[in-house]
Amino acid sequence: MPTMRTVELSTYLNAPAAQVWNELNKPRLLMFVAHPVLRFKPVDPVTLPDLWADGDYVFSLSWYGIVPLGQQTVSISRPATQGTSKRLRDNGYGAMAKRWDHLICVTPQGDGTRYTDRIEIDAGIATPIVAAFAKRFYSHRQRRWHKLVEAGFQYDLAALS
Repeated sequence: MPTMRTVELSTYLNAPAAQVWNELNKPRLLMFVAHPVLRFKPVDPVTLPDLWADGDYVFSLSWYGIVPLGQQTVSISRPATQGTSKRLRDNGYGAMAKRWDHLICVTPQGDGTRYTDRIEIDAGIATPIVAAFAKRFYSHRQRRWHKLVEAGFQYDLAALS
């Protein structure tokens, strides 16, 4: 029986696609959009770059900063542009899921951006539960994106601690 599940959510952001794309390429954005549901603490490297480079980043993951969820590898790549969509991929894996393949598409739409998260998940027999969590978590992330846009892309990570 196949255990793979796909979760896909899309939203319209009232910001230019170039600006959304630039912010997406910053590791600090991950900390902001995941907060407070998931906390990512860098393990390897211990200090994150200002911009994602293609490659693997290992994080210690916790739920609300309280419940440890083990390590998660974020594996960054940038698949070829498809039409007008720029794409960032995290083909990650970790303690909770042996496959967490997250593709983000940033597509110009009018004066704003169509932002899409597509996640393919394989967590063995726990896949349905992990996929249900992913749907709620990525809805949360997209709400955080809207807050970021409303704040003019100004946010302080120190305030998240």
